[in-house]
Amino acid sequence: MQKHGDETDVSIDHILADEGLRHRLFPVTRNRIFLAHAGVAPLPGPTIETLKIEAERAGQAQEGTDFLEELEHIRRVSARLINANSDEIALLGPTSLGLNLVAHGIDWKEGDEVVCYPDDYPANVYCWQALTAKGVRVVTLQPERLGEITPELVLKALTPKTRLVALASCHFLSGFRLDYEGIAEELYRRGVLFCLDAIQSLGATTIDVRHIDFLAADSHKWMLGPLGAGIFYVKRKHFETLRPALLGAWNVRSPGFVAQPEIAFEATARRYEPGALNMLALHGMRASLELILGLGVKQIEARLLDLRSYGEEKMLASGFRVLGYANRRSQKSGIITVALENKDTAVIKARKLRENRIDVSLRETRAGMACLRLSPHFYNTEDEIDEVVRILLS
Repeated sequence: MQKHGDETDVSIDHILADEGLRHRLFPVTRNRIFLAHAGVAPLPGPTIETLKIEAERAGQAQEGTDFLEELEHIRRVSARLINANSDEIALLGPTSLGLNLVAHGIDWKEGDEVVCYPDDYPANVYCWQALTAKGVRVVTLQPERLGEITPELVLKALTPKTRLVALASCHFLSGFRLDYEGIAEELYRRGVLFCLDAIQSLGATTIDVRHIDFLAADSHKWMLGPLGAGIFYVKRKHFETLRPALLGAWNVRSPGFVAQPEIAFEATARRYEPGALNMLALHGMRASLELILGLGVKQIEARLLDLRSYGEEKMLASGFRVLGYANRRSQKSGIITVALENKDTAVIKARKLRENRIDVSLRETRAGMACLRLSPHFYNTEDEIDEVVRILLS
């Protein structure tokens, strides 16, 4: 991986074996156990340093003469993460913005159908529900268990009127990992568009957009980037299909900053970026992505699945119920969700963890089941998970 400070050729094993190195790369580890990366992640040391440098530079000029080259570099780094072309990347966050651009950019016809899952994270639900005002029929998936969307379930929901399927790459609560490739290939063969909310996967598992039409993900979870910086991918062949829903001087060609009598969009995915970009946050996202790509996404994924297995075994042995523990390894992610008997118990245990400087997420299902969600990243350790179990049992 790239050099960070005085570290070079660093691997995950090096980080886990050297506590000083772990503290330098991930300052949060100095005084906390952070297990809430499926929420909002703390920033790595190299990202913090990049933000400091860019903030100092912005004190002289927020938009330097080379800002177009800088943006292209960020697009290239982002494209590497999903095996896309850089001209298919719009640098937009949050995730909901990209999803809404898809929902409002397609020329829907009366009777078109959209397939989605009503118990996905709300950002990937409301924008599709709102299409009913345009005469679109929303077809909802109903899996047997929370978040367990299978290719078979999706294919059964398709009809000749299905225009688009919108799903999350990983369920935010159960941690069930979507077989996005199997679904994408079948949808591609049928000519059905596929929109992927990838915020719970990018940085934690490999994503290849070969048969994905649209993808959106903010960087503040598994990508370890700043809030509000993100990736919005549109396959090049859909540039004309997906009309930009937001217009401004950045995505509509305006030579000499003069508004033209006709609207002509930029030739690349920049056409979905209507105005000024959050350059400072994007530089931070780039630094985080370079760290992740340098370590290797496949290596990060393997580490997370090992932590998931370790955490599951510890929780189950301690008498806790873990969502999705019986699923196959390929269906799992780094999310470990423990179901508790009631909300009061969950609140008490979450408070106890916070008092011991341990960050987890308190969540509940539509049915009211209370949950504690642990989402470690690759730099977390087995000892930290042991400490969580110890406190939960105390």
